[in-house]
Amino acid sequence: MDPFDAGAGGILRQPKAVWATAGASVVAFMGIGLVDPILPSIAEGLDASAGQVSLLFTSYFLITAFAMLVTGSVSSRVGGRRTLLLGLALVVVFAGLAGTSDTVDQLVGYRAGWGLGNALFVSTALAVIVGAAAGGSAAAILLYESALGLGMACGPLLGALLGDASWRYPFFGTAALMAVGFLCIAAFLREQPKPARKISPLDPVRALGHGGLASAAVSSFFYNYTFFTVLAFTPFVLDMTPYRSGVVFFAWGLLLAVFSVVVAPRLQERFGSLKVLGGSLVLLAADMLVLGYGDHTTAVVCTILSGAFIGVNNTVYTELALGVSDAPRPVASAGYNFVRWFAAAAAPWFAPKIEEWTDVHIPFVVAAATALAGALVVVVRRHALTHEAEELEPRHAAEDGVTVFAN
Repeated sequence: MDPFDAGAGGILRQPKAVWATAGASVVAFMGIGLVDPILPSIAEGLDASAGQVSLLFTSYFLITAFAMLVTGSVSSRVGGRRTLLLGLALVVVFAGLAGTSDTVDQLVGYRAGWGLGNALFVSTALAVIVGAAAGGSAAAILLYESALGLGMACGPLLGALLGDASWRYPFFGTAALMAVGFLCIAAFLREQPKPARKISPLDPVRALGHGGLASAAVSSFFYNYTFFTVLAFTPFVLDMTPYRSGVVFFAWGLLLAVFSVVVAPRLQERFGSLKVLGGSLVLLAADMLVLGYGDHTTAVVCTILSGAFIGVNNTVYTELALGVSDAPRPVASAGYNFVRWFAAAAAPWFAPKIEEWTDVHIPFVVAAATALAGALVVVVRRHALTHEAEELEPRHAAEDGVTVFAN
């Protein structure tokens, strides 16, 4: 069945509340890649080094990681709608403040507050979309991944268009767009039913006691280091104008969107999720090596191409996190994200440091190694990853009663 079928259960036939949440999610994900094309401009404008500017990602995702432990607890007490609105309000405030920064330390601090708001919104948005979407969790995840891909594609483009005039304008633009998202959520989303049991901040940590979820989180940790080496370090290596860098990452984001929403489900159906994930991680590792040692044109091509592998990985990892354990989806998602976002915080800080200690090639060698480490976890822990996730098998295998990797 085509997930994009507009009939009943199709991804395109959704309530207004789902579209409002998905639309706001697009803007939330735009905020991640927004600073990509303007990182060199920020460094110049605030007289900062590449390592200092990369802390914009580190502070953002470090706070995001810890916030994952409390997002479910907050949502279970005040409700999903209020949590979304609180997260959006924080993003509006801190994104606006980021545009007023006079020093890189101020900007890094405001990005941390932005990260808290984004964590409250993004983690709750997935649960709201899954709960309210027509067509079940598969359609909801595809819709969420569509929002992610579109946001990741449009973020760099918006950053380039506004950032060409001033590096401050993209932050003000994001604040304005998130304010629109706030109004849409307030108008169209009704309060979601609260869970029967309130979620404790320790529940996501306890959920990681499940071998399958822990394996997915660890594998994704290594993968996210590679992902955010591309996102946070590559703009300095490419050393392009905001417009050119924005176009590169727009193309990267388009591939991410297409492969996460269209290609990944078809590959999963034919080969099974774990084979697709392992293969995509290996190809991403190879892409990193070529990016690191190729000339400028090769680096541009490999940066764009990495979006395809990242798109496939994002979809498969999301499904694994939500389906491999018996934990409630918000709890499983929080535990999984708590682990993986630490890598997103680490990569932007380590990559420039590794370049300082060695040369410009080695950060990409490390990124290739972490992608391979993620694939190795998938292979070694394949039985735990499929133990309670039979829907992750290829369709023909499930019909024949064959277990993936049973041999």
